[in-house]
Formats: sequence, C-alpha cells, structure tokens
Amino acid sequence: MGREIGGYRDYPDWPKLGPSLLIASCLILAIRTAKWAASHDSKFSNSDLDKEIDYAVSLADSVLSKLLVHKNSLFPQKREFWHQPDDDDIPK
Repeated sequence: MGREIGGYRDYPDWPKLGPSLLIASCLILAIRTAKWAASHDSKFSNSDLDKEIDYAVSLADSVLSKLLVHKNSLFPQKREFWHQPDDDDIPK
C-alpha cells in the first residue's frame, strides 16, 4: 500500500523569480542612468556603469528578498505535497 498524502506546502517557484530579478534590476538601472549621455567605447570599461549595475542588482535583490519574506503570495507559487509518516519512518 502506498503512503498517504498528509497535506500540501506552498512556496515561491524559485526558477520563475530569476526573470523578476533581471527585469527589476534593468528598470532600476534604466531609471538611474536615463539622463546620462549616450556613449560607447569598446576598448575601455566604464567603471561608473559597472558600479550602477552592481547597485541596481543589489537594490532589486534587497526588495525582492523583503517581498518574499512579507508578501510571498505576490509571486508564482509551487505546491508540493508531503506524506504521512508510516511505520517505516518512525524510529523504534
């Protein structure tokens, strides 16, 4: 006889949160750099842009973490079932 399902546990679907972090980071970066003059030099790295990218990712990660703790129902959920313990699972 199979094990019986004891219930379900809902938790955020982690693979679907990656695009959310990417989009949020890009929006923050776009807003913060909107008034910058357009320039491109492939020979040199732009340290100011690198700092802004790091800051945007850090800020988006902080916001996403807070929302996951306090409002995790805002994000796609995954349902996982758990089994009732049977005689084999109980130590003797």
